[in-house]
Amino acid sequence: MLQQTRVEVVRRYYERWIRACPTVESLAKAPYQRVLKLWEGLGYYSRARNLHRAAKIVVRNNRANIPPTVDALRQLPGVGRYTAGAIASIAFGQRVPLVDGNVARVFARVFGIRTDVTKPATRQLLWDLATEILPANNPGTFNQAVMELGALVCTPVNPRCPGCPMNSVCIAQAKRQQNALPNRGGTRAPERVTHDVIFVRRGGRVLLRRRPARGLLAGLWELPSLERARCRPSQPLLTLRHAITNKRITLRVFAGKPHVAPNRNGGWRWVSRTELAQLALSAAHRRAVEQILAARP
Repeated sequence: MLQQTRVEVVRRYYERWIRACPTVESLAKAPYQRVLKLWEGLGYYSRARNLHRAAKIVVRNNRANIPPTVDALRQLPGVGRYTAGAIASIAFGQRVPLVDGNVARVFARVFGIRTDVTKPATRQLLWDLATEILPANNPGTFNQAVMELGALVCTPVNPRCPGCPMNSVCIAQAKRQQNALPNRGGTRAPERVTHDVIFVRRGGRVLLRRRPARGLLAGLWELPSLERARCRPSQPLLTLRHAITNKRITLRVFAGKPHVAPNRNGGWRWVSRTELAQLALSAAHRRAVEQILAARP
């Protein structure tokens, strides 16, 4: 059920992107804020930024043609070894391997690899295996099949071993080590942080601040932080909890009045409800604003 829900979410985002930016040229021409809005809710916003930059480079340097080789693809922003291998093999039929989390899990179990898969030496071993077993014909189909095997059958928890096509040759299955592999080393405890922000409304408009063009959540709009607004907090209007990578974040929203005059040139802006629907906000800040506005129309 969870897998189906995720697939449905991805499908809706994919359809929205195709409608808005059906070609590389249209993506390259799209304003950055429009790209962020299309990406809103997916997280990992650096991917949207890199995708936008890559589209501009492809249009400028390659006449809007995606480069077919791994070396050329890896010159694009945000394209690493796995992504380059996926594009080159699936889209262009190149005989090049790929290793993502699903592939690493399948290989660790089938070949009985007990070393930490997050370590460089083990990662290289996985890539060497992927290269060695990759067929000359239909390499893209093979790569997709291994990824799907990991996503749907050789799952992280409760793998469906009886129905797995690799059941008879899987070392982990033979030794009952499915739940012990892959070895990812010691788990790191999540970092717990608290973000305090203010909610200010004037004449039906909400005060927002745009994040810097670089760094985490670059370019997104959000409620101003207490520190930047130099505001004395009272009791929070709302408390939300969310996660970004390894951070467990508590977002506390206070009513207040900033001691710093809002300045559009400094990234501050009074936003109407109509404008709010058009701007790109992080999921947590949008949820906070919408809940407060629903409680205090």
